[in-house]
Amino acid sequence: MIAAILMMGGLGIIIGSGLAVASRVFYVYVDPLVEKIDDLLPGANCGGCGYPGCAPNAEAIARGKASPASCVAGGADLAEAIAAVMGMTVEAKEPDIARPGCTYSVEKAAKKYEYAGLSDCQAASLLYGGMKICDIGCLGLASCMRACPFDAIIMGKDGLPIVLEDKCTGCGTCERVCPKHIIKLSSVTRRILQEYTTDDCTTPCQRACPAGINICEYIRHISEQDYSKAVQVIKERNPFPTVIGRICPRPCENECRRHLVDEPVAINFLKRYAADVEMESKKRSQPFAAPATNRKIAVVGGGVEGLSAAFFAARLGHAPTVFEATSQLGGLLRKAIASYRLPHDVLDWDIEGVREMGVNMVTNATLGRDFTIASLLKDDFEAVLLASGGFDSRAERLGGSGIEEPVPGVHLLIDVIKSGMANNGKIRIQKDVVIAGGPEVASIAVDICKNLGAANISLLFRGREEDLGLDPKQMAQLEKSGANLIYNASITRLNGEDNRLTAVEYEDRTSKKTYVIAADNLLIDSGRLPEMIFRRTGTADGEESGAQPGEPVYWQGLQPYNNPFYSEEKGLLSAGEPVTDYSAAIRAIAGGRRSAASVHMIMYDMGLALPEKVVNAETVMQDVNELENVNPIKRNIMPACAVSEVSEKCPEVELGFSEEGARTEAFRCLKCGIICYMPDHQRRDLKKAG
Repeated sequence: MIAAILMMGGLGIIIGSGLAVASRVFYVYVDPLVEKIDDLLPGANCGGCGYPGCAPNAEAIARGKASPASCVAGGADLAEAIAAVMGMTVEAKEPDIARPGCTYSVEKAAKKYEYAGLSDCQAASLLYGGMKICDIGCLGLASCMRACPFDAIIMGKDGLPIVLEDKCTGCGTCERVCPKHIIKLSSVTRRILQEYTTDDCTTPCQRACPAGINICEYIRHISEQDYSKAVQVIKERNPFPTVIGRICPRPCENECRRHLVDEPVAINFLKRYAADVEMESKKRSQPFAAPATNRKIAVVGGGVEGLSAAFFAARLGHAPTVFEATSQLGGLLRKAIASYRLPHDVLDWDIEGVREMGVNMVTNATLGRDFTIASLLKDDFEAVLLASGGFDSRAERLGGSGIEEPVPGVHLLIDVIKSGMANNGKIRIQKDVVIAGGPEVASIAVDICKNLGAANISLLFRGREEDLGLDPKQMAQLEKSGANLIYNASITRLNGEDNRLTAVEYEDRTSKKTYVIAADNLLIDSGRLPEMIFRRTGTADGEESGAQPGEPVYWQGLQPYNNPFYSEEKGLLSAGEPVTDYSAAIRAIAGGRRSAASVHMIMYDMGLALPEKVVNAETVMQDVNELENVNPIKRNIMPACAVSEVSEKCPEVELGFSEEGARTEAFRCLKCGIICYMPDHQRRDLKKAG
């Protein structure tokens, strides 16, 4: 008995020791933070967050790979609870919703294809390339409907998916299973930040529009007499529809597919008609805005670009304030366009719409005189956007005689040259000077700067030395004088402290390496100060944020991302950047949206990289070169009176469409897609149904 007890005791000790060793060898560490987050999550394991269950989502949240608000089964209270555990706060979550991006189904196509019994979109896409003709269009095999964990998608009679908004949680499952990227998550923010890619079902007119307006969609609403909805679609990308309807150069109409049959649709005049209906009704139709973030943004410049940037910033949920140096908003739209082309009450109507979106406006306030970039940043503005315009704007403000310094230490090179050795412009040239561009006047600029006290002068040229065609003797003389010549360089950032410039960052365009050089002055060879975004940093090198009250204001200046048509370019004074005011107001509006998007992306540390496959001037897109079953229909002519007949009874040269004229013209629209369009028999059926 005793022996048996001793044996059992010995075995127990051995087993216990083995388990103790095993527990150390095979111990799996569970992060307490992950455990706390997992305990808060509902345990639904629905996959709506994009992870295979709540535990992986908890891990992703703890590691910063997912938002505290990523659980679609939980609400705002859950997001706040998770954020509190992580020592964070969350802004109001903007709801995402799935949105189909194709409007012309396989069912409507003139040529139909069978998929050999396949019932899955991914399989059909892999085997047959989708519709076998259109690389973009919806396959219509309902993979998104079957994958949706919340039964929020049904297939319509036309073979296109329909999203039930009351059931959609924005989980993104449908987006992940769609091989054509037809169905995507959408929100106000996503739509404002969006640049079109080759995966998007865009129309020829939409791609040609600098603002990227969904033209077919607003024309469809006009044909259905829903003018309020038409204006709302237009304002998704253009806050000045009443103005642009009068002055746009209409590049969209150059690409209208009807030109293959007769004449382009009067796209811009239809925009004007819908906007005029809104103005005459006095009932404004506004696009949706994201939840308020209470983040203050300053926009310097009350022209069309600055007002547009503020409008889109407000739609992103932020609190923008526009600072205009003159007594009236509108910039050159008010000063340079004849009233019989653009009446001031029309301009004021659209400006008031920008104000009603939540934009604060301050006039008679000049940057550099009444306030500075540093003072705005010190006053809790998280970002300052400079959109002050070019020489023509400055001439209107100052009468052509004044010199401005809105950015500390930054001047136009032409002002320095005009000031000359006597410094008639009273420009403060200090020790370290960087001159960007201006190879033709480089030696003159260097001599003036040296005469005014500069000790170190660097000349930055975007081009390579062998491509600039410069006089070798002149360049040798510049180097001999002590000037530092830097070729193939793009300025990418400015650094400053309080009201002075301290450094310029540039990138070698070949190696992509960045370098920082000391700079008290930056002289720019351009007709304008480039649009820039300034934000506060915590240290002089700009690497940290969160400066404390009472400390110097360290700031950095960044450029908004480029127009996608110049997506390969980078840095100040790059190709595609305007050297004077934009050549058309619609292009300035597009620039304003990109600037607002850039501010948003900078504040949230999202980076400014454009998406892959972005549509630009070099992009090859599918298209058609002839139309079948489309008969010619005459374009409606805009009623007009002669300039000599302009009076109170006829205040504008172009008088606008009547309702009948607008609907008749809207019917001419072919409802195009990438290569699809609506032939006559379908359009007749649509008209009968209407």
